[in-house]
Amino acid sequence: MLKLSPASHLASPADTATYGEYPAARGLDTPPGFRGRITEDGPFTARPFRYHVYGGRFCPDSHRLAIVRELAGLQDIVTMSYVDGARDGRGWAFRERYGPDPVNGFTLLREAYEATEEGFAGRVRVPALWDRLSCRVVSDDARTIGIDLATRFGHLGRAVVETYPAGARHRIEDIDRRLGATIRHGVADRAHRAALLDAFEQLDARLARMRFLLGRVLTDADIRLWVTLVRYDAGPQRHPHDQPRTARVPAPVGVRPGPVRAARIPPHHRLRGVHRTGRAPARLERPHRPRVQPGLSPHDTSPYGFCR
Repeated sequence: MLKLSPASHLASPADTATYGEYPAARGLDTPPGFRGRITEDGPFTARPFRYHVYGGRFCPDSHRLAIVRELAGLQDIVTMSYVDGARDGRGWAFRERYGPDPVNGFTLLREAYEATEEGFAGRVRVPALWDRLSCRVVSDDARTIGIDLATRFGHLGRAVVETYPAGARHRIEDIDRRLGATIRHGVADRAHRAALLDAFEQLDARLARMRFLLGRVLTDADIRLWVTLVRYDAGPQRHPHDQPRTARVPAPVGVRPGPVRAARIPPHHRLRGVHRTGRAPARLERPHRPRVQPGLSPHDTSPYGFCR
């Protein structure tokens, strides 16, 4: 059990009877509230201990950033903490399970958004990148946060793997557009089911002839897909519609049973090649999905509905 200081700021337990349900997201393409980027000469530059990532262990995007951060050697450069997995009308909160907010002492993640924009009326989501220097949210666009972590801190961290190399960026984004979007969407109807099966077949064909999605080296293309695919198998099958790969959608050829082969990242988050460098792999609990959130279709299998 985590021992907390009496001065720790923690939210009360999630209580939908008192605070209501958090409004459902309108699909997976809800635009980010903030889109700041880390650059060489802009308002947000790469400095040690300047930035903090607020994430959620239930969230594929947060999982991806944790892996990218680890592989970029930024554990002591960019800090990270996690909100609780239960949510009511107040949004994401800090509770005893993962501890208080170590940066600002906020009890609700919404406080970070309201500190950035007074009267903020948008969606509070994870992951979100916080800037200690300007005391504001830089971005809650997971895609670009991951790219910036992988590319802007090379002079500060000792990267294990360059996950977003300049020569492969167009191919990483091409795979994400062609396959990643379909797999993130999950199964909502027959058309999406057919598209998902086709995407699995393409992944199998590609991985039958190469170690990783782009060849011999792990890249962000592998990480983006894997953090989604692993959640098709995660957790007990209390809700069959949450388990499309095992309950509703046949597995890709050669993948059954066990974790999805795509991205070739072994179970328990031990990234291939990391242990050979002497660096510890990212320590994350087995991904899970909480109960179905209001507003999501009972046939919507996307793991991304909970980040938003």
